[in-house]
Amino acid sequence: MDFNGKVVIITGASSGIGAGTAKYLAKLGASLVLTGRNEVSLAKTGQDCEAVGKVKPLLVVADVTKEEDNARVIDETVKKFGKLDVLVNNAGKGVGGSIESTSMSQFDDCMNTNLRGVFHLTQLAVPYLIKSKGNIVNVSSVAGTRSFPNVLAYCISKAALDQFTRCVALELAPKGVRVNSVNPAVIVTEFHKRLGMDDPSYQAYLKRSEETHALGRVGTTAEVAAAIAFLAADTATFITGTNLCVDGGKNVMCPR
Repeated sequence: MDFNGKVVIITGASSGIGAGTAKYLAKLGASLVLTGRNEVSLAKTGQDCEAVGKVKPLLVVADVTKEEDNARVIDETVKKFGKLDVLVNNAGKGVGGSIESTSMSQFDDCMNTNLRGVFHLTQLAVPYLIKSKGNIVNVSSVAGTRSFPNVLAYCISKAALDQFTRCVALELAPKGVRVNSVNPAVIVTEFHKRLGMDDPSYQAYLKRSEETHALGRVGTTAEVAAAIAFLAADTATFITGTNLCVDGGKNVMCPR
């Protein structure tokens, strides 16, 4: 997988899967545009990428829920690099709650980040991706393909993102632009702690996850990054509209 000369935007690059993907693609020679809300964490990711890559990343502090920020991300990318080859829509958030306990503000917040922001940034990027015959990789979740209780808004947002991926893939295929998603299961990041888990609860959750993943373990950000790189590279030129599960087999397991 060779990304030399390829310009790649990664949203939510300040932590987790986004940061891991940034470092992975930096090693493969990509010219990176990294966005995130946390300026300090984003700078750390940028330094890590600069240490292993060939091109100093462009860092843009931005929030995908703000239309003016999305416009600025695209404008600064084109101004610096003159083109765009790959858009990795990674920024996302989780929210706990059922139909009885999820507030409308929680629902809106989740949908604005996980779906509306993706829709808008993709819309702005498409003209440049058509020019480069580039591609899009959306970071979805096993929660988009399977049902789980007490994370209702999150599951809805990821199921909608998967449908967005498939529909946009059909729309852009005649123009030479591929659109795919990766659907991770439990990956070791700060995601679950941000949902409110303390460390003992999180460790217990990881232990329990050994039974809910067919491979008997949870995943790493590097494993998701490798899948994103595969879909974004010329290794996958005949793949579009795919929701690629990177989930240790969780998606095909039945309750037990």
